[in-house]
Amino acid sequence: MEEIPGHDILRLRADNPGMFSLSGTNTWIVGRDPAWIVDPGPALPEHVAAVLAAVEARGGAGGIVLTHDHADHSEAVEQVAASTGAPVHAARFPADAGLADGAAVGPFTALRAPGHAPDHYVFVAGPVVFTGDVVLGEGSVFIWPDPGALAGYLDVLERLRALPLDLLAPGHGPPVTDPHAKLTQYLDHRRDRERRVLEGLDAGLRTVDELLDEVWSEVPEALRPAAAVTLAAHLDKLADEGRLPPDVERPVIPELKDQPRP
Repeated sequence: MEEIPGHDILRLRADNPGMFSLSGTNTWIVGRDPAWIVDPGPALPEHVAAVLAAVEARGGAGGIVLTHDHADHSEAVEQVAASTGAPVHAARFPADAGLADGAAVGPFTALRAPGHAPDHYVFVAGPVVFTGDVVLGEGSVFIWPDPGALAGYLDVLERLRALPLDLLAPGHGPPVTDPHAKLTQYLDHRRDRERRVLEGLDAGLRTVDELLDEVWSEVPEALRPAAAVTLAAHLDKLADEGRLPPDVERPVIPELKDQPRP
């Protein structure tokens, strides 16, 4: 458990390290009397017990918000909701109340944040934004090729960069104390990938393997499937903009329901 100096929030990191969850999934406890829960996390008994204890110490739960329904963020929702009696606010997970862009939810303003997942939202509370898997404390995220996903992702990064923020509270990794720099880094990284994809296409590359070898050459073999998912999102954006040659091989992306949910 980590209390964030200068902000009335706690970070509880689940013991679920992995290729996509990094050092573990963060659950955030916000405020007190009542407290709000951002992403209850995986249904690990020790993690759930820590979340419930932290909430009780802060005067009980006013509500639960879910950034997106990947299992490492959402698996414990039903258990935590049943134990606390708190309503769940989420876009797609079975919820007591849905979300809408710009809506006030407890102490938060919910902003729709497509890209990593079609149902993704971030939650702004004053100078702090809880970013889920839109921005991580370390590394980058993959973009799921939903219609308009990459353009929407870049848009939300720009929206966040325009806010007077002091802290990013991510779904994985440590808190980010220079939000503007991190958001600029993410925008530059994604636009550099697009530039390199276009250069590869201009050089005659057409297959998935050729583009991955050229543009994602630094990615470990284990993460190559995730890179292919993001490549598909880049190709979709170029197609929407009329900039994709007609003979480019497209990655085969299985249905979302069949995917591991990092």
